[in-house]
Amino acid sequence: MGFINFRGFFHAIKVTAGKYDNAEDEGEVSHFQALTAALSATVGLGNIAGVAVAVSVGGPGATFWMVLAGLLGMSAKFVECTLGQKYREVREDGRVMGGAMFYLSRGLAEKKLGVLGTILAFSFAVLCIGGSFAGGNAFQVSQSLRAVEETIPVLKDAPWLYGLAMTAMVGVVIIGGIKRIAATAATIVPFMCGVYVLAAIAILVMNASQVPAAFSAIFSGAFSADAAYGGFLGVLIMGFKRAAFSNEAGIGSAAIAHSAAKTEFPVREGIVALLEPFIDTVVVCTMTALVIIVTGAYSTDTYRGTLAEQAAAGGVDVEVMVAEHGEIIEKEQGAQLTSRAMGAAIPYFEYVLSVAVILFAYSTMISWSYYGERCWAYLFGDGASMSYRIIFLVFVFLGSVVSAKNVLELGDLMIMGMAVPNILGVLLLSGGVKRDLDEYWRRLKAGDFDADAASSGGVASPPLDE
Repeated sequence: MGFINFRGFFHAIKVTAGKYDNAEDEGEVSHFQALTAALSATVGLGNIAGVAVAVSVGGPGATFWMVLAGLLGMSAKFVECTLGQKYREVREDGRVMGGAMFYLSRGLAEKKLGVLGTILAFSFAVLCIGGSFAGGNAFQVSQSLRAVEETIPVLKDAPWLYGLAMTAMVGVVIIGGIKRIAATAATIVPFMCGVYVLAAIAILVMNASQVPAAFSAIFSGAFSADAAYGGFLGVLIMGFKRAAFSNEAGIGSAAIAHSAAKTEFPVREGIVALLEPFIDTVVVCTMTALVIIVTGAYSTDTYRGTLAEQAAAGGVDVEVMVAEHGEIIEKEQGAQLTSRAMGAAIPYFEYVLSVAVILFAYSTMISWSYYGERCWAYLFGDGASMSYRIIFLVFVFLGSVVSAKNVLELGDLMIMGMAVPNILGVLLLSGGVKRDLDEYWRRLKAGDFDADAASSGGVASPPLDE
């Protein structure tokens, strides 16, 4: 795609900021709301704990590979979210139906592969529904509960209280559909990312003398044997959430959220979507890694830290550390390392971390509820949406009282499986995306969209040629 992850970066910021917004365009949410809704599903516990495991196992050099994964994932996310916009359906009442199931069925039908497209779309929808109940829901409740039990001891004896509270909080939002989900995400995501990044920056400032050495350790260790193993494990621990590259790129879930954005240019929303891997991995995950490195929380003679020590004692089950399609779920191995690193510089940080964990889990659940609901409606019709929401809320409560391991295994299977039909479809349809991108970029450079930028809701430019 001609390095769209780099050349489209600043244009993506302008679009997200509303420079090209047009209230008359079809859709339900703004570019910014679509971005935050999708981000709320990707920015999660993995940013706190998954990075800790990667650095603990592979040393500082593992950070390099995770940043590289994020940069590559930007291009993958662009392609699938452009397709989500291109093949979406806008109903008479203004509601939008879009996502991988639509570009798989409609896009492949255009290539005379209708039967294959139907099979892939059906498979994707079924897997997404299963993933939304397990990894995107019950497991979030289970693991956020485990993370906050230390600061709220009463929950150890009455976990159902946490389940009821989460059920009520999630229900209030998801009953309102994508507009309420997007509005909530637009508030929570900037706040939780901002607080977490500011805390990390504060620690880096306190340890400013160690920052140059930290970067040196990252680059010098990037190609060591430990770093290669740690970087690979870090991508696994953060999951198949990173899919083909990073941040759910390749899974196809984010295309559901971005298809609801108000725009007449699919490429424009795809460019907005490429910011997701940058924010999630290049910014938030890198901040976590730097904090762990400068505070020395990861360090042992072999650069394997707490994880290796516990593994030697038979105390670590790597499979149990994979959650929500890759997010680390064992507080005692992952989140505890991050907490120890930050707690060394910020007193009582465990309370801040508990709040962050709850917000990360909550935002993930509300976005995944929308993903699952759109797939449910694709299979059973729009009128069945309420039944899905009720079932989803039941799973929210169950997440507080059922065994995490079984939920984990089901969630991983479903969400990893989503990548198979999606990647196949994206490969078959990527040629059309490249042509659309070239045409959009030509018009952007020619100034065809300047009227839109000047009026931000004024005269709409003519659509791209098909």
